[in-house]
Amino acid sequence: MSAVQARPLTGEKLIVVPYRKVSASAVATNVVLILLGCFFLLPMLWMVFASIDSNPDWAIKIPSPTIANFTDVLGRADALSSFRSSLILAGTTTVVTTVLALLSAYPLSRMHIPFKRSFMLLILFASGLPVSMLVVPVYQMYVYLGWLDSLYTTALFLAASSLPFAIWLMKNFIDAVPVELEHAAAIDGASTFRILREVVLPLTVPGIAVTAIYTFINAWGAFIIPFVLTYSPDNQPGPVEIYNFMGSHGLFKFGDLAVFSLLFSVPVIVLYLFMSRYFSGAFNFGGAVK
Repeated sequence: MSAVQARPLTGEKLIVVPYRKVSASAVATNVVLILLGCFFLLPMLWMVFASIDSNPDWAIKIPSPTIANFTDVLGRADALSSFRSSLILAGTTTVVTTVLALLSAYPLSRMHIPFKRSFMLLILFASGLPVSMLVVPVYQMYVYLGWLDSLYTTALFLAASSLPFAIWLMKNFIDAVPVELEHAAAIDGASTFRILREVVLPLTVPGIAVTAIYTFINAWGAFIIPFVLTYSPDNQPGPVEIYNFMGSHGLFKFGDLAVFSLLFSVPVIVLYLFMSRYFSGAFNFGGAVK
């Protein structure tokens, strides 16, 4: 720690302003973070430039401005239907996963369940399993049940694969709610469901928001599961459509690919901005007042 001495005026005391020395490790850390940020920034920069370039390619260059790429993508019926399919798939997955995670995490957090610790470790282990290892048996099961080529049944499998980590995440937020609030509500005659709805639920809004965004992003970018379980062009979500831009149409259309990727990222950004109001970092104890 060093200090800067300010020259005092007549009749005033000497003011010492301390400041921290910049260490070599801090400089190295900042340099590494800047380099990593550039690696993430360059693909985004290419996507923006290529979307408005009349002759885009793999290189990042100053674009020749045009809106033809946007006109081409927005005029394609399959591109617009893929946005609808992704919204249905991600929205259904998010709602199902968030509701089931809340209902599952509450008894795991508050009730005495035999072998609860082992069960939580099993849930944590299941959250790390790769989904690709389950594609073949799930496909056979969907063929037997006649569930193929349906966005809603595909969303059920996405919800099942997202549920273990969502339960683990939601339980940590419910654990932070003071149990004395629930005891006070129970003394006043509130049922378990009412305690969950009017006490726990308002206090875990940040956890619900985090779980919903995590689930939505995973379902919004899911590729393997929709690619295997859906085959109709009307049910192809955005990631599969991006794959079609890159391979099945013959030549690469860099401008269309950049425009579609740019538009496909907008809903996630909008959802994050909308839900960021709940990321205050602290619980709002409005439920306790009620």
